[in-house]
Amino acid sequence: MSVVVNEVRAGTYLDSVALMRMAQTLARLPGIEEAGLMIGTPANRDILREAGVLGPEGERAGPGDLIVAVRARDAACAHEALGEARRLLDQRRAAMATGAGATWRPRSLRTAHEALPDANLALISVPGDFAAVEAMNALRRGLNVMIFSDNVPLADEIALKRQAQDRGLLVMGPDCGTAIIAGTPIAFANAVPRGDVGIIGASGTGIQEVSCLVARAGRGISHALGTGGRDLTAEVGGITTLMAFDLLDADPETREIVILSKPPAPEVAARVLARAGRSAKPVTVSFLGLRAGDFALPANVRFAHTLAEAAAVPRDGAGFVSPYAHQAAQRPRMAPGRRIAGLYGGGTLAAEAQFILASAGLPVASNAPIPGVPPLASAETKPAHRILDLGDDAFTRGRPHPMLEPAVRDAPLKAAAADPDVAALLLDVVLGFGAHRDPAGHLRDVVVSLPRRPLIFASVTGTDADPQVRRTQVACLEAAGVRVAPSNAAAVEAAIAAVS
Repeated sequence: MSVVVNEVRAGTYLDSVALMRMAQTLARLPGIEEAGLMIGTPANRDILREAGVLGPEGERAGPGDLIVAVRARDAACAHEALGEARRLLDQRRAAMATGAGATWRPRSLRTAHEALPDANLALISVPGDFAAVEAMNALRRGLNVMIFSDNVPLADEIALKRQAQDRGLLVMGPDCGTAIIAGTPIAFANAVPRGDVGIIGASGTGIQEVSCLVARAGRGISHALGTGGRDLTAEVGGITTLMAFDLLDADPETREIVILSKPPAPEVAARVLARAGRSAKPVTVSFLGLRAGDFALPANVRFAHTLAEAAAVPRDGAGFVSPYAHQAAQRPRMAPGRRIAGLYGGGTLAAEAQFILASAGLPVASNAPIPGVPPLASAETKPAHRILDLGDDAFTRGRPHPMLEPAVRDAPLKAAAADPDVAALLLDVVLGFGAHRDPAGHLRDVVVSLPRRPLIFASVTGTDADPQVRRTQVACLEAAGVRVAPSNAAAVEAAIAAVS
């Protein structure tokens, strides 16, 4: 019978990414069925409870405490894991107190701002229960804010953004994972050159894909401003998107503007397009899942149906004929058992794959569907192609995001490859600061071990200047027999051609 053991460290806070990686280390120990290291907020205790690793000690933990929780096959394995957790935590604390870590570190926003009085941006990365309070403190100090934290209530987001609007400040987020400010990548971003293309994105991986494609085409990014995934909902009203547009429109170094989002509320989309139409700069808009015919576009605005199209920003703002502008007249003929399975870490890349499949007239279902695509639960079992967003909360609650820990994709990948009806697999590999140090190497090891190997198509979002070096990652995948396309859209098109 399994044994659950908890240990609580009072008054201890560590970054959630570091804690998740420690939990992964514990989970790989012999006899460990599940492990979690989390700050003791009510939301985190719920996660541990649902995972079946929360014991009486953890139930009593407060929001300032750290819970170490393990479920093991016996008490000996459980206590061995707790010992390893203590070693990892003490090792990290010692590292922070020696060498470069011996320099003074502020322990509050106030002391940090006093130490850097000229700072104009605060990055908030604390549990969602506390993020709104810290963000409001930053706004009161005259700081723009990037909120990396998720699980921030919608009402708090609205209040923060309205407060920022009144003060002439920008709130990026919550759940904003990517930004590039004046050439400086923040959080999950890539090493791209400075240039004249400004990006506004409600999606981190969307910003990454477009900025990297722009860079690989020989151009550069002036700024890339994240908004958070809820900014273009009717409730929030696009406050950050519109303020970011004003900033880029007034920036002399930004000559063209790209706006990226999953489908917004219709009234918010109309507001954004109207503001774009008042700009003297060419603007590209991509609302993944929607088509140019859904809107009346101002003369200076072109509609991109994919991220690859959005990255092809023309200097004169000229329009183009998109292959996705209209639904395919005829569905490609497909033999039985020729299904595509997409396993994505990037939610916007997954949305793009759904859109391209649906635009080809192919049946597709997803766990995070866009307009016109049914959820997996209601789709027919065999005929539909399936796109799985592995960054969805159902996969990441209490676990690392696939960009941090590619092993999250291992089990779904092995299951899809073993399915005789799956003829092609679609995968994304996202590089950059904060991402796994060698995602292609991990994926290669899984691919070469597959007993049955369907055709595998992948895209690699990144540049050669990234820490992982894109060309090295591409070569690693190609050596394992993976067909690497220049963009996610191209990978989806290649998979369609292979199974049709």
